[in-house]
Amino acid sequence: MNMIIVGAGGHGRVVLDILRQANENKPVGFLDNNAELHGRRIDGLPVLGSIEELPELRKRGITGATIAIGDNGTRRAVGDTIEQNEFKLISAIHPSAQLATTVSLGKGVVIAAGSLVCAHCQIGDYTILNTGCIVDHESMIGTAAHICPGVRLAGHVTVEAGAHVGIGATVTQNIRVGFESIIGAGAVVIRDVAPMTTVVGVPARAIKNAPSPDEFATLLAPSRPDPRDPMHVSTFQ
Repeated sequence: MNMIIVGAGGHGRVVLDILRQANENKPVGFLDNNAELHGRRIDGLPVLGSIEELPELRKRGITGATIAIGDNGTRRAVGDTIEQNEFKLISAIHPSAQLATTVSLGKGVVIAAGSLVCAHCQIGDYTILNTGCIVDHESMIGTAAHICPGVRLAGHVTVEAGAHVGIGATVTQNIRVGFESIIGAGAVVIRDVAPMTTVVGVPARAIKNAPSPDEFATLLAPSRPDPRDPMHVSTFQ
């Protein structure tokens, strides 16, 4: 299948190499919203424009796409846009990655070289399992999480949506890593991590706590602007 890679940075080069080594689909170019990259060639493939080019590319018979964006929230939003344009989301799985036969994979997953995913693991949509990471038995990785190079997740670990587990970190068995939390590089996690919390160190400790209930509500549903404000421009009409 002819396909494009969305994201032309360093991670895009990694994804291109994975797809070439897997040799199941044919990447024909990149899309990237950085206009400075448009018209350039990266590892032999052209940067064809921004994500707004999706409808035109589909007219040209390009029907598959893989996401190569490191930021978890952006990657998830781009995945939704790709599907809205009726492209097939293709997972990029390096031939050297080892996946148990009982692993369940979502759509648009990237699994880099040397990764090991053991029995009965569930890997959510848009997740990155980066170079040489280990995901042990019966672990669950949520949507758009990023498991960085060299991470070791023990059995029965849950990593919720949007979480980032930094390079070389270790998470012991039966731990839950909350949504959109960050585990620092090299940390050793021996207790649950609350959502939207940053932990670092050995053993891992919080350096940035989750928002208060009021702050969290603001993040989910920003307050309606005051129409009496002279700078107000309504977005609710």
